[in-house]
Amino acid sequence: MKKLAITIGDPAGIGPEIVARAVSAMSEKCLSVVIGDMSVMREAVRMIGSPLKIRTIADVNDIFHSPGVLWRYDVKALQTFVKGRPDAANGAACVSYIKKAVELAVDGKVDAVVTAPISKEALKLGGFHWPGHTEMLAELTKTEEFAMMLTGGPLKVILVTIHTALKNVPGMVTKESVLRAVRLAGRACAMLGLKRPRIAVAGLNPHAGESGIFGTEEITDIMPAIVAAQKEGIAAEGPFPPDIIFHKAYRREVDIVVCMYHDQGLIPLKMIAFDRGVNVTVGLPIIRTSPDHGTAYDIAWKGKANPSSMIEAMRLATRLKLT
Repeated sequence: MKKLAITIGDPAGIGPEIVARAVSAMSEKCLSVVIGDMSVMREAVRMIGSPLKIRTIADVNDIFHSPGVLWRYDVKALQTFVKGRPDAANGAACVSYIKKAVELAVDGKVDAVVTAPISKEALKLGGFHWPGHTEMLAELTKTEEFAMMLTGGPLKVILVTIHTALKNVPGMVTKESVLRAVRLAGRACAMLGLKRPRIAVAGLNPHAGESGIFGTEEITDIMPAIVAAQKEGIAAEGPFPPDIIFHKAYRREVDIVVCMYHDQGLIPLKMIAFDRGVNVTVGLPIIRTSPDHGTAYDIAWKGKANPSSMIEAMRLATRLKLT
């Protein structure tokens, strides 16, 4: 069985609840060690009426297959915790959980890390500069070339730019940044076991620029990156009009779409797989997955959260292989 480190995410959000539910659902598929404060997880398990017994360990080698047990590595970051809104102490606690999980993965003590949702606002309140998990994990693992891949149903998308204002995107779409994303798309497909991946590159502008009428990024940067990738033996094609390529991906005519910005890829993916989307950080020296949704403060600690995406993130973590 694969051994996963599961961080509980922002204690104020739905992370603790979906972690408890997902660990129970996946108990026959993997070994899980939950990283977080014991007080938070104890309350979450009690709230959802779960029969899980919480057992604290000091060494992840101590866990064994036991479906009725939630194995937890206690990271004492909180005395009390705020629920349902961003909070500086919760933001700092999130970072403590993630650092411990990364340490376990880098040291080879777990096979993968699965992270529950965190709040960018809480991180900022806690004094941290990272805009999200992706950039934090890259810095913690000293990774320079990385990308965010999202999977859901038949769609797989990987992003050239991630967490940035839309007005910044055109200047960040360069031959180098697109080529890097295409290469990482190839690595992502290898992690998924795809032998001959078909990589489609979306354009930035409507109609992929319409031969320069609606924008020139396709001509000056995106197409040169595709040509360079092809010379490296990567089966990349495009640039395709963004309003067409996702239909092709949905019909499984391509394996992965390289998208120029966050919402270009996430809107179609969440449209068809809102409760099953999974985020994978490609390029890291460790395997990391996450549910593709946020902290959902509005329903946190009410027993309403759907764990489906968290379950899918754990399931995918057991399938991925580093290349």
